[in-house]
Amino acid sequence: MSTKCQRHSVRSLLPRTPAKYKSTKAARLNNNLETIPENGEEVRVAVSQIRQGEKRFVTFSIFSDVLAGCCFATSRDEDPKAGFQRVLNKKRAQDIADYIDTDLGTIPSSIVLSAQSAADFKLVSRGKIASFLYTPHSFLILDGQHRVYGYSLARTRLRVPVVVYEGLKPEEEARLFIDINTKQKPVPRELLLAINRLARRDSDTEAVLAEIFDYFDEDGQSALLGLTSPAKKQSGKISRVTFNAGLKPHLPMFAAREPHEIYAIWNGYLHGLRVTLGENYLNWIVSTNVFRAFSDVFPECLQRVVDRFGRKYKTDHFAQVTAPFASIKPAAFKKEAASLADDLRKALKSSLSA
Repeated sequence: MSTKCQRHSVRSLLPRTPAKYKSTKAARLNNNLETIPENGEEVRVAVSQIRQGEKRFVTFSIFSDVLAGCCFATSRDEDPKAGFQRVLNKKRAQDIADYIDTDLGTIPSSIVLSAQSAADFKLVSRGKIASFLYTPHSFLILDGQHRVYGYSLARTRLRVPVVVYEGLKPEEEARLFIDINTKQKPVPRELLLAINRLARRDSDTEAVLAEIFDYFDEDGQSALLGLTSPAKKQSGKISRVTFNAGLKPHLPMFAAREPHEIYAIWNGYLHGLRVTLGENYLNWIVSTNVFRAFSDVFPECLQRVVDRFGRKYKTDHFAQVTAPFASIKPAAFKKEAASLADDLRKALKSSLSA
């Protein structure tokens, strides 16, 4: 192929140059890629080089649909689309696509790629431009597989930041993949719940639970004051995740009540338990299994309060109802939540038959 023919086969992702500054060469290179490049076509992109330790990589941006057509997630011998469908979670990818299409979402984190031999990846123009051949197996995805799969399902086209390593051996790719997916831990769920609250993205149920938790965390009369951890797991504290798991099954009981009213009832219950358990309360209630067990038997305790005292949810009333729990041996509070809940129910029943 002649040099002239080769030049006409080059696609470029370089930013558009204003018309008055365009030379003939710039016009040839500055193709906005309104269509996907042909298989085997050369693509050029403006890049920045970065070195970390002994490794060098380049960064640039590329259109999402163009990216999806030149990288793969599994075997080099497998069709990339089939590989995505076989090893990745389509629902997760579809959620990403819907986020992009319906929420006009933004995903600024980079896709991490390893250039393969099929890409013939090289730096030109004094390292300011990267050139590669566009094929389905040009790049192996080291991080961001579900995002790329989601981009391929989305209708919206957007620019995506990418990081490309070049010249990695298979064992280096594997090591980097493992490092990325084991050492970069996901955000704790407790923090996600707290941030959801700030972003006002809670579901109705989550919003109610979040407000009740905040009462327990902040109110000076809270039975859990100083015993909660709003944004992370912490030893000796009740996290949002543990709290939500305990209260969520019982929210339908309070469909007509406001969060502060639900808080007042549960606070009375927990204060009643504090009277019953005495000095052991502070140590036991923060254990996930104990909190879940007491949450499980809450409906039975509440019903007994209503039967004996009417709808007056006072600490003293709950203390009288939960008094049988004081007879349970301390060793039982180390059991699994379901087993401990059974012991609590037996204690309640024995008090009725006594």
